[in-house]
Amino acid sequence: MRILILEDDLALGHFIAKGLTLEKHQVELESNGRTGLASLLLHAPDLLVLDLGLPEMDGLEILQRMQGQCPGTSVLVLTGRNGVESRVHCLNLGADDCLPKPFSFSELTARCRALLRRSHQSAASTLCVGDLEMDRIQRTVKRQGRAVELTSKEFSLLEYLVLARGRPCGRSELLREVWQSAPPSGTNVVDVYINYLRKKLAQVIDNKPVSSEPADRVIETVRGEGYAISLHPHESFQSFLPAPLHLQATGANGLAKARDRAETSAYA
Repeated sequence: MRILILEDDLALGHFIAKGLTLEKHQVELESNGRTGLASLLLHAPDLLVLDLGLPEMDGLEILQRMQGQCPGTSVLVLTGRNGVESRVHCLNLGADDCLPKPFSFSELTARCRALLRRSHQSAASTLCVGDLEMDRIQRTVKRQGRAVELTSKEFSLLEYLVLARGRPCGRSELLREVWQSAPPSGTNVVDVYINYLRKKLAQVIDNKPVSSEPADRVIETVRGEGYAISLHPHESFQSFLPAPLHLQATGANGLAKARDRAETSAYA
């Protein structure tokens, strides 16, 4: 998912951005209200993490200006302002949630996931990627116009991958979001269901087994990352990965250190 962070405290902004990047999101950080609003209106991210005390244009004005302009963007406000009245004012201006400072990073990520799930549920009723079409109301799937019979769990898994198109989804993420469970050690349930989906989606193409036409696979394995929807027929997902993120965790040591720090309290 694409997340824009507007935070003038760069130390805090980098901390949040690095943690959300580890959650496999595409993250952009802006520290100026005016340039941040321009980026928001241009890119229409899935989620805006908004600090109120921004230079040139504060968070309240941004909430006012984005009304009706970014219907698909959820807003999480970070505020150091005490009092219920301030939070109520933000919600009345269109914010979806408010998180007072200081906060735990684990709470921040949990609120982000909840807002992103909520936005998914209100997304378009029909999803199309390449020759694949999903009707989210009837819960039916077609490939090349031919019906594909899926179980409820197979449909939910495919739906999540399609909504996340443009990025790979790891096994832990899929277990958490599709199965709604903590990932037990050594489980291969995700791999099993991916195999089910591949076979069923391949069988509608001239009844060919999945192993005979790997280029026809809708779901691609991204080494070291997980699984992703192929964005174009007969092309590798790797060719369509987004441009490098503004912020990336580097190396195994950096990954471990960022995870260790993620549970500490953020700044006031």
